[in-house]
Amino acid sequence: MSICDPAELRTLFLFEKLDDEQLAWLCADGRIEHLEPGPVYREGDPATCFYVLMDGEVRLTKLSAGREIEMVHTDHRGSYAGAWSAYLGERAETHYASSLYVTRPARFFVLDAQIFARMMHEWFPMAVHLLEGAFFGNRNTNARIAQRERLLALGSLSAGLTHELNNPAAAAVRATSGLRDRVAGMRHKLAMMAQGKFDTAVLETLVRLQEEAAAQVAKAPELSPLEAADREDVLGDWLDDHGIRDGWDIAPNFVQAGFDTDWLERVSATLDGCPPQVLEGAFRWLNYTIETELLMNEIADSTTRISTLVDAAKQYSQMDRAPFQVVDLHELLDSTLVMLSRKIGDTVDVVKDYDRTLPAVPCYAAELNQVWTNLIDNAVYAMGSRGTLTVRTRHDNDCAVVDIADSGPGIPADVQNRIFEPFFTTKPVGEGTGLGLDISFRIVVHKHGGDIRVESRPGETCFTVWLPLTRPDTEETLVSEDAEG
Repeated sequence: MSICDPAELRTLFLFEKLDDEQLAWLCADGRIEHLEPGPVYREGDPATCFYVLMDGEVRLTKLSAGREIEMVHTDHRGSYAGAWSAYLGERAETHYASSLYVTRPARFFVLDAQIFARMMHEWFPMAVHLLEGAFFGNRNTNARIAQRERLLALGSLSAGLTHELNNPAAAAVRATSGLRDRVAGMRHKLAMMAQGKFDTAVLETLVRLQEEAAAQVAKAPELSPLEAADREDVLGDWLDDHGIRDGWDIAPNFVQAGFDTDWLERVSATLDGCPPQVLEGAFRWLNYTIETELLMNEIADSTTRISTLVDAAKQYSQMDRAPFQVVDLHELLDSTLVMLSRKIGDTVDVVKDYDRTLPAVPCYAAELNQVWTNLIDNAVYAMGSRGTLTVRTRHDNDCAVVDIADSGPGIPADVQNRIFEPFFTTKPVGEGTGLGLDISFRIVVHKHGGDIRVESRPGETCFTVWLPLTRPDTEETLVSEDAEG
């Protein structure tokens, strides 16, 4: 250390307006430190000192996705860093929000954080009150606006989820009603059989064919509309040629179940010699069996869809789960895509390119889902009615990386550096708050110690999120901004 000279302090822009008594006070309570190249303090360490550069050169860095990003590199006398927000007391962040390095031998004027805080309160009480009001008022405003943004998103998602749940529920109700009619028809046909219109051998054969028909429905092949139409024509002609009334009405069911004319011939051969009405009754009875199986499949699909949506909603909201946990990112992404499926629509192709070897990620899962919601919602909005949405995951050093890309018109180059600013939006008035990307940035960078960037050109915009695969000893990460004079 060396002697502090008040006259030299006055040459620094930070102190040039102070009087002699104040400068003497600074020299008495502060100190001059000479530091060789190397670290002065590291991000996350307790903020104990306020540093003012008098000579030399320094660089200021911040961690982003586990990597140090240089924010400032300067030899400007009077540049300051460190515990500059100590005047806010324990209500604000008390850890260094960046790392400071000396790059060539440097001399600093240093004040302990507590002394700096006392100086600010004694010398500039009105300024401190104004700064406190601005700091905490802005933080509270951001919190309230972020909460409103989440509620608006939740309301939109709830409306979409209600619509998505209503479709399979209505389908299940319709299928149940249809199933009741088909079962009634089967009971009627069974009564006819009981009247002796089929002998025992034929009845046993029909029961076997019924079981075969039920089993076949479960493994019916997927047909294109053109293939299905061609087969319906062939089966309709066969049924009509064999005297089955309204054969064209039941032909689609046999096609959907995967049957062809060879199977129909087997049924006909089984009933060879029986009156025409017996053959027709047998085919209608088998049709009831097929319809019953198809309706039960529809009910099963509908209820499975409802269950999937409910599971996705629970995964998305992280209901009944700890805020901080280690999760599979793919589960979060999939649940978000399900929740946004109505907004995405059928004209947007969703391409999922997942690296399934990606390790689980320690994170605040519900808040990451908000990030995916904001990015996917913006991508869909940018593409309009159609395009390709790509969701990709990969492993990059010690980070999990998520790319969300769209085939929209791109973000104009002159606004790309502003898109993470609060309240900045390219959407028309009333369609965007300008907070989605700001909130996403704070969740990724401040809450998780990660990084989020964008690359955009006409036809392709890609937001990339880096999330560290390891966490510090504490779950909380840096939430304040550092300053550099």
